[in-house]
Amino acid sequence: MEAEEKSIIDEMLEKARKAQAVVETYSQEQVDALVKAIGKVIYDHAEELAKEAVDETHYGRVDSKTYKQQKACAAAWFYLRDKKSVGVIDNDTINGIVTFAKPAGIVACLTPSTNPTSTAASNGMNIIKCRNAMIISPHPGAKNVSVHGAELIRQALKEAGAPDDLVQIIEAPSMALSRELMAKADVTVATGGAAMVKSAYSSGRPSYGVGQGNVQVLVAEDFEDYDDMAVKIVNGRAYDNGIPCTGEQAIHFPGENYAKLIAAFEKAGAAVIPDEKVAELPEFIFKENGAINPVHVGMKPVKIADELGFEIPEDTQVLLFNTPGMSDENILRREKLLPVIQLFPYDDFRQAVADAKANLLWEGAGHTSVIYTNDTEKAEYAGAELPVGRLLVNQAGGAASGGNYINGLNPTMSIGCGSWGNNSISENLTYKHLMNTTRLAYYHECTMPPLDEVWKL
Repeated sequence: MEAEEKSIIDEMLEKARKAQAVVETYSQEQVDALVKAIGKVIYDHAEELAKEAVDETHYGRVDSKTYKQQKACAAAWFYLRDKKSVGVIDNDTINGIVTFAKPAGIVACLTPSTNPTSTAASNGMNIIKCRNAMIISPHPGAKNVSVHGAELIRQALKEAGAPDDLVQIIEAPSMALSRELMAKADVTVATGGAAMVKSAYSSGRPSYGVGQGNVQVLVAEDFEDYDDMAVKIVNGRAYDNGIPCTGEQAIHFPGENYAKLIAAFEKAGAAVIPDEKVAELPEFIFKENGAINPVHVGMKPVKIADELGFEIPEDTQVLLFNTPGMSDENILRREKLLPVIQLFPYDDFRQAVADAKANLLWEGAGHTSVIYTNDTEKAEYAGAELPVGRLLVNQAGGAASGGNYINGLNPTMSIGCGSWGNNSISENLTYKHLMNTTRLAYYHECTMPPLDEVWKL
């Protein structure tokens, strides 16, 4: 009886295991040289890859994708450069615990069409940091630029002394191959749509997924600098023409400040969609089944205005529109992958928080929200109420990824959304999630009182 022919995935896994076994013997210095090589090569080719991504997917902007890759790679290296991931990584002399880092093995890296090479590079740096091997499963809609990015990474790793096939990519991706990879790899990192993430968690293997964004912005009554806020929000929402999951989707603000808000946003490069055109937005953004209409994903504001039949300045960066309300009939309360923002004027701050929460629970729970306030009590009230993993204070939503280094969040391209978003973690994915650890526990005298004494504590 003839032996069963190996699948493409089996062959890739076999090569990956050989490469990973070699890298597992590397010193911290050798590992870090590989991590740096991955980031630097994508950083150096960022504009080239950005142009290829836009040409292939028709999503977003070249300038945004160029900067995104540069920032993601530089931020990841700045974060990872001095972290321990080989040998003893912690020695707790008080409790007598010595912690050793061990590889997870082979990591399947699923990448989206919206951020194909930046995701592969950033996640790849975290994966290789822990002496793992990586197999990339790209979105079919971005396979050409993904393969090019992987080839650059493979060459850079070879020049840095890595074994062949430490990083591989499925060159002809399909759902079947992706499912097989997830079922056979040691760990999966799934960065993409809900269907991809669900498939990863159904694979029977450990997985880390991401959730959908629907960033709600709360403007408290005490906040006054609308000009600064408008610049931050417009820049954030215009980034890559509204594709990023960290883009601001709705602004809840004191209704009495409506004129002030509109003036600030128009000065920052926004325009308002006429109220009579807002009724056309649901069919423009979503298909009949409720899914996002890919035809309009990442569309420039002037093109949106042209298709809907109204005029705006050519250089408009973002479109605002007045809310049709909090009814479940208002599908526009969901995440929208183009540069539009819904306005929710409020009379009472607590009601605004409740409305933001309701929007998140419809879509986007676990991800990110923003509050503009100088009142710690208001910030903490919102933090206690909103079902999000990150609540940013006086910052653009994009800072949720940590790569701006203006807050204490770890830099990542994979934002965990916790059980709210059907994810394993509610923090930013880093190298720490991609290693195994051994804890050496030394004996010490019992530190617990007699059993009957415990209940007196």
